[in-house]
Amino acid sequence: MNNSNSELRQDLTSGEWVIISPNRNKRPTDFFKKKIAKRIIPPEKDCPFEDPENHGNLPSVLSFSDKTNWRIKVFPNKYPALKVGDIPSFSNEGPYVILPAVGRHELIITKDHLKNFPGLSLEEAATVFYAAQNRFQFFKKDKFASYAVFFQNWGKSAGASIFHPHYQLASLPIIPPYITHSVSGAKKFYKKNKQCAYCATIEWEKKEGKRVILENEQAVAFTRFASKEPFDVRIFPKNHEPFFEKTSPEIITGVVEVLQKVLLKIKRNLYDADYNFFIHSSPLKNQKSCAPFYHWHIDIIPKISISAGMELATGVEITVIDPDDAAAILRR
Repeated sequence: MNNSNSELRQDLTSGEWVIISPNRNKRPTDFFKKKIAKRIIPPEKDCPFEDPENHGNLPSVLSFSDKTNWRIKVFPNKYPALKVGDIPSFSNEGPYVILPAVGRHELIITKDHLKNFPGLSLEEAATVFYAAQNRFQFFKKDKFASYAVFFQNWGKSAGASIFHPHYQLASLPIIPPYITHSVSGAKKFYKKNKQCAYCATIEWEKKEGKRVILENEQAVAFTRFASKEPFDVRIFPKNHEPFFEKTSPEIITGVVEVLQKVLLKIKRNLYDADYNFFIHSSPLKNQKSCAPFYHWHIDIIPKISISAGMELATGVEITVIDPDDAAAILRR
């Protein structure tokens, strides 16, 4: 892309449009270098996750331990956005539609106060994902659960209220609109091209190479062609894998290795920017219908830009760094 031009680009499955508008008057790194505050590490003695049970949390629902101590625990969130209940019923308030916020909201907590995800051993990082898979499988048994999410908020600007590394899980009684649009778009692409849209994306990005950051035998990471944010990275298992919770340990470990390396590159090359990463997987119910055309993946969004009037008014995000340049910076 010529940095003097702007382009409207459409996401292949969700149908969302973005504007890629590189700022030719500045180097890409100048965009964020002065905006990222130094990370403040609070003392362990004040951390509620050092001894979760003694800070008012309910008993853990899943735990992984070594010979001497716990390593990873899963707890019901002390302040849940959703609560377990019966299958919710729709109601109306005037023209508005209401649905009780029935679901599950849980935390995965790792033991070490200072080791965020990329600092864990590969085995321990993969175990975090195994814990999430376990909970997805459990959520599927709930009659009210339609969709499950797994994500990390790292840093205050990404929504993390506690420094100690932790991850969140939730099940919802609805399928979020973005997922609905993506599933619908992927199905449409499959009917037209007899190929998974995400597999086609992986094939094209590997052929082009410009946006690929790194890969191993099981997974590949690249900046998105239609990036919604600067340095918006997507990681895919190379095999066609519709369901996160059914993916083999070998592939999970490969994906986790790529995720850790990308997060290290964000830390080193983007001045330790805060970020969100999250998984998009198939809905929990009626999964056979999604199997041919959906492909689970991880999105990583470093928090180095703010949506302003144009974005809020139109829903069209403006990305001021060419994804090709973003990939080159992250490959360093």
